[in-house]
Amino acid sequence: MSEIGFRHFAQRDRDRTAIVDPRGRSWSRGELLDLIDRTAGALAAAGLSPGDVVAIVAPNCAEYLAVYLAGIEAGLYVVPVNWHLAEQEIAFILADSGAKAIVAHGSLGAIRLASLFDDSPKTTALISIGDAAGFTSLDAFIALRPAVALAGRSAGRVMPYTSATTGRPKAVRRPLQGAERALHKTVQWHLSLGIEIEQDNVHLCASMLYHSAPLEGAVIAMHMGHEVVLVDRWDPQGLLQLIQRYAVTTTFMVPAMFVRLLKLPSEIRGAYSTSSLRFVIHAGAPCPVDVKRRMIEWWGPIVWESYGAAEAQGAVVSPTDWLAHPGTVGRAIPGSRLKILDDDGRELAPGEVGLIYMTPHTGDHFEYNGDPEKTLTCRRGEFVTVGDIGYLNEDGYLFVCDRKTDMIISSGMNIYPAEIEQVLVQHPAVTDCAVVGVAHELMGEVPKAVVQLASGLTPGPQLTADILRFLAERVSPMKLPKRVEYADRIPRDPNGKLYRRLLRDEAAKHAR
Repeated sequence: MSEIGFRHFAQRDRDRTAIVDPRGRSWSRGELLDLIDRTAGALAAAGLSPGDVVAIVAPNCAEYLAVYLAGIEAGLYVVPVNWHLAEQEIAFILADSGAKAIVAHGSLGAIRLASLFDDSPKTTALISIGDAAGFTSLDAFIALRPAVALAGRSAGRVMPYTSATTGRPKAVRRPLQGAERALHKTVQWHLSLGIEIEQDNVHLCASMLYHSAPLEGAVIAMHMGHEVVLVDRWDPQGLLQLIQRYAVTTTFMVPAMFVRLLKLPSEIRGAYSTSSLRFVIHAGAPCPVDVKRRMIEWWGPIVWESYGAAEAQGAVVSPTDWLAHPGTVGRAIPGSRLKILDDDGRELAPGEVGLIYMTPHTGDHFEYNGDPEKTLTCRRGEFVTVGDIGYLNEDGYLFVCDRKTDMIISSGMNIYPAEIEQVLVQHPAVTDCAVVGVAHELMGEVPKAVVQLASGLTPGPQLTADILRFLAERVSPMKLPKRVEYADRIPRDPNGKLYRRLLRDEAAKHAR
């Protein structure tokens, strides 16, 4: 395999464009590499040692990727934080991760940034991209610290947060010792899909970098010598403009983007050339068969699909294979294996529905940071599950029947009902409640709340507005129920276990 790594390509051609940021500014490879090296050295000089954590709370920007790669260079765990979360949710992740350095964007505003100080006793460096009260700007942080040699440090790793059974997000932590091997295996996988080193490739990152898949897509593109175009606000016509303007060759998308692209008037879709595209991959939510078929008809046989999670990547399918097996999410990727097991761990025959288990394609294992019990419950030997249900056909193609028993997947975001329920039940008018996902054409699924009111109260628009206002002060907008319904009783068994499936089935009936 050819030499890889952003450093290799930057040292070979410093003047070539590495990143086009959302403002349209081009960053050369040399300019970005200098920022990476200076930031990595400054983090080390500030006292961060291999295995410590740096968290990034920022919208898409070139500095985001520079800080990310600097953290990896310094042997740190890098925690991408969803800046759309409510302040208390961000504060929890920062405290739970034990972040010793927090890099936040000044555009988030003083009120939002103030929450980053809360409950983070381990933090020794508060750094801002741009200016922010109480933070040291990235430029000043670098200038204040002498260069520190990082030779001999093992590479760091990303430590993404994902939802857990308690309703609190959990960090997916992998050993640092496997970082460089995992990078090479991931690049080899991309090469096996037909994506080439350099070759004037331009990768469009149209999703938020705090998501695992878009972040990996952008970083791997850089390590393969590709130019990366960053977007901080997505709209369908704007995406087509960028594809044409920058001759984009690769991108990652979620099905909601396909839906909105296909809803553009035909004259707008026809006004832009997408002929430069060589490889488009989507994931993050179920994609309707008709939507996928129409995208292949429009863009040609370049639309791939992958299945996996922050914990492990499991399957991939080419457009040709998908057309032969509509609805599949693919077969096991190189280095991974798939199994369908029942609740007792017995392997099921083709066509039988059960829990989807897979082995990580990189060969290394993860743990949920600080939660050994959760880590054990997701394993069967070397196989792991994230709770999805599906089946394999006779040819080994995987079909996903349900996106986790409780999880709501909305525009690629994992929304855990328990998080919303734990807040909702605190409302004075609410005796009991449940949150389920209901189908939505654009977003895949959206949350719906079913509420049992306290005795003597009557449902009405004013009460519903009050409940939603109460929630909006405590959870992020993506978790707000799009519908609130009322029930005389929430279905539970004698032990208090919620029959969430009954509520889902009822919602599906009304959707038909």
